[in-house]
Amino acid sequence: MLPPSRGLLWFGLVLGSVCASLESAAPGNSAADALNVLLIIVDDLRPSLGCYRDKLIRSPNIDQLASHSLLFQNAFAQQAVCAPSRVSFLTGRRPDTTRLYDFSSYWRVHAGNFSTIPQYFKENGYVTLSVGKVFHPGISSNHSDDSPYSWSLPAYHPSSEKYENTKTCRGPDGELHANLLCPVDVADVPEGTLPDKQSTEQAIRLLEKMKTSASPFFLAVGYHKPHIPFRYPKEFQKLYPLENITLAPDPQVPAGLPPVAYNPWMDIRQREDVQALNLSMPYGPVPADFQRKIRQSYFASVSYVDTQVGQLLSALDELQLASSTVVVLTSDHGWALGEHGEWAKYSNFDVTTRVPLMFYVPGRTAPLPEAGEKLFPYIDPFDSASEPMEPGRQAVDLVELLSLFPTLAGLAGLRVPPRCPIPSFHVQLCREGRNLLKHFQFRAVEGDPPVHANPRELVAYSQYPRPADSPQWNSDKPSLKDIKIMGYSIRTIDYRYTVWVGFNPQEFLANFSDIHAGELYFVDSDPLQDHNVYNDSQGGALPWSLMP
Repeated sequence: MLPPSRGLLWFGLVLGSVCASLESAAPGNSAADALNVLLIIVDDLRPSLGCYRDKLIRSPNIDQLASHSLLFQNAFAQQAVCAPSRVSFLTGRRPDTTRLYDFSSYWRVHAGNFSTIPQYFKENGYVTLSVGKVFHPGISSNHSDDSPYSWSLPAYHPSSEKYENTKTCRGPDGELHANLLCPVDVADVPEGTLPDKQSTEQAIRLLEKMKTSASPFFLAVGYHKPHIPFRYPKEFQKLYPLENITLAPDPQVPAGLPPVAYNPWMDIRQREDVQALNLSMPYGPVPADFQRKIRQSYFASVSYVDTQVGQLLSALDELQLASSTVVVLTSDHGWALGEHGEWAKYSNFDVTTRVPLMFYVPGRTAPLPEAGEKLFPYIDPFDSASEPMEPGRQAVDLVELLSLFPTLAGLAGLRVPPRCPIPSFHVQLCREGRNLLKHFQFRAVEGDPPVHANPRELVAYSQYPRPADSPQWNSDKPSLKDIKIMGYSIRTIDYRYTVWVGFNPQEFLANFSDIHAGELYFVDSDPLQDHNVYNDSQGGALPWSLMP
């Protein structure tokens, strides 16, 4: 096991007092019967994983988790940018309820005093712990990761995180740069480590402490990669030789794409190696050889994070916690790797809103491990002899990240929060997402109609704000005061339909009679969403009454 870190003694003392108070106050299930929860959130991870049938990607540890899990093939985020998405799924409310579309407000002050997933578990007798990027840091989580509401102890952030955007990338000239592509020799970087490595080490320490606790735990671990910059151990490049890297299948900006739907990927333009390409604004394009390098580094970052997930799950096994811990792995949103000529999130396309989502539930999605059996032995991604693993159970129905709150509560045996009234700004505890427990063959929950009984149950909603009808410097991440247009998107099993409408940021009101542009893509004939037939359909024929 890992050696103790500085401050761990303090942690043990504080944890002891927290657990003692919880034992006397915890309602509901007894601590001995309660399932622990390990929630793993991977930043900017699209479903480029072996378990989602991407044959190029080496992700054996996440694939192994999927083999023991229920994997959702069609899970979607509610806004494809970090802070709004995380606040949305951690509160179980849509961005129009949290009123967070940017990074600059705290929902408890700006919208309503909404409970969060970890807060609800904490109030039900759990020790709740945060490691790495769970809430987005800064104003949107009150500069405290929503402490003390959500966490039993202050959230942990790795010390090496402060170097992520500094000049630590060795360029071909031998000098250090703040680059997009940043494979590193870990021994040479400041502190001799990387943030995700530190997060794994801290999470394992917390598991070791919680192993001897009488209280159940809710541990959330947020990994930074594959978020840009692509700063990862350089050896992972070897898994993806450039000659094996193809361009995106649709690297051109679609002819029928409304300008308001395009984002100019300003984040990567600010990196020194991208600035040297002298790309035109807003459409580029990025040279083909550099496109391959971006894709190579994204994939290498995914494999690097896979090793961190593998070490964490292996520790869960070694500590004999796998038989009493629900494990969930997901992302806040996806990321475009050249599809539609885009290199970021910030859109309503599937490639940026679709996310991996899998639940391991001991005794439900997989048999309880036998004595001495290891469900999650670490797998080296460089081991070419390891066999690809098939996912366990799979669900193809469309689901939303909003469903995390009610589903996790139900899996842990807690009372599932009620559905939110409309409006719900005054309601502290409710949920806007549907409960997914029926997918685990549980008894249907009162208030949730059976799957397929209601077309609303098979719809995922996303949205994205824009400051103008054409791409400009702040199109990717407009501040609230600058939002003029909101793109509301419906994804069904058959189509993706998006309408860009006027939006008043002072009143938080969308004007659906003020339509700026529309998009309509049919999934079967146009799975990559390249052929917009909105104008052919005259737009308004589709059912906006489906909007929540």
